[in-house]
Amino acid sequence: MTQPTPESYAGLLQSLLADTLKAGADAADVRMSENASLSVEVRKGELESVEREESRGIALRALVGRRQASVSGSDLSPAGLRALSDRVVAMAKLAPEDKYCGIPGAEEIARDHISLNLDTDDTPEAPELERRAAEIEAAALAVAGVKQVSHAGASWSTSASWVAASNGFAAHKTSGISSMAGVAIAERDGAMERDFESTSERKRAKLKAPDWVGREAALRATARLGARKVDSQTAAVIFENRLSARLVGAFIGAISGPAVARGVSFLKDKMGKQVFAKGVNLIDDPIRLGGFGSRAFDGEGRPVQRTALVEDGMLTQWLLNGPAARQLGLTPNGFASMGFGDPPGVTASNLDLQPGARNLDGLMADAGQGLLITDMFGPSLNPNTGDYSVGVSGFWFENGRKSYPVSEVTVAGDLPSMLLRAVPGSDLEIRGSTNAPSILIDGMQLAGR
Repeated sequence: MTQPTPESYAGLLQSLLADTLKAGADAADVRMSENASLSVEVRKGELESVEREESRGIALRALVGRRQASVSGSDLSPAGLRALSDRVVAMAKLAPEDKYCGIPGAEEIARDHISLNLDTDDTPEAPELERRAAEIEAAALAVAGVKQVSHAGASWSTSASWVAASNGFAAHKTSGISSMAGVAIAERDGAMERDFESTSERKRAKLKAPDWVGREAALRATARLGARKVDSQTAAVIFENRLSARLVGAFIGAISGPAVARGVSFLKDKMGKQVFAKGVNLIDDPIRLGGFGSRAFDGEGRPVQRTALVEDGMLTQWLLNGPAARQLGLTPNGFASMGFGDPPGVTASNLDLQPGARNLDGLMADAGQGLLITDMFGPSLNPNTGDYSVGVSGFWFENGRKSYPVSEVTVAGDLPSMLLRAVPGSDLEIRGSTNAPSILIDGMQLAGR
């Protein structure tokens, strides 16, 4: 039997929605996706692995009154799709009631689906990716002190999705990305340290050079050799710009509409109040051309726009999808994560903590002495109180300059007061969908020796 083609997916989704309504659903939405990827890894100058993946699937959600259910599958035959619609409606009728579930009204959906330049290049040849990975490894091994390279790889991926809902919304989106990464291991006197570097772009021509990736990974690893412990104390810390976005991520979790609605957020009473220092701004920009998190509509089909989540230090928005907005008695504001075929979550898109006036050296000079954090692991956050702790390593600095590497340190504090004391640097780099410059925070508790 002839399988449907990408050109016919839009019609297939409309037929599936019609069949789902005919089977007894009051509303429905659906998502069709196709994904492809190619990745290559090199070890000791030889090809270690080549992985090529292709997948296709469909997800369908049906709502019967205030009950909902979701199913997914890969059988796109007429019989398979009929079985999918029959099954999801039968499941929805048996599901528990959720008084906040639903899909947007026809008047709420986005009408203008602008192009955001999210496509990547055509599929590369595996030998090209192998060459890039080999250059990463060679550049890292050329740095004195590097014992081995535990990872040197290059990859490419692309995805396409078709979405539709019974409220009349329908859209098609394609996107892709190319990446390279290296992990170097350095050794001195039997002690080993590792670090990494990477580069990711929509278009391969914009990637940083493979030898830069390898060399930076190696230099970062060798700089960590001879790490010491520090005494337990209260001190200033600086989260390097490669890590500081994780603090922003923890903040975003606390302004998630579902978390606020459940009362499990340490910021649940802070709307319209100061949550960062004056002058600090946090911007979400879903319509950035080529952005890693760009989108022309949110995960329920509602319009999106550039939004200041924090303006002059003040909290201005919760991240709301339809269900969270209904529960809080508010209006959805375009922050639903992909929900076609599934209940929606919430997410930001291209989120940037806006840079300040001082570069990293300037932040260290302002602090005088403290800990520059360049690696962190095992963060712990109490969502109700904001109590925060994380294992870190990095560099002790004195008189505004790095003095020596340190490891095995735990940094602790409470995130609400940490954010109020946070001083953003000027070194913002766009590395992903959530980005921040280096962040200086004074008065942190350090647990060392």
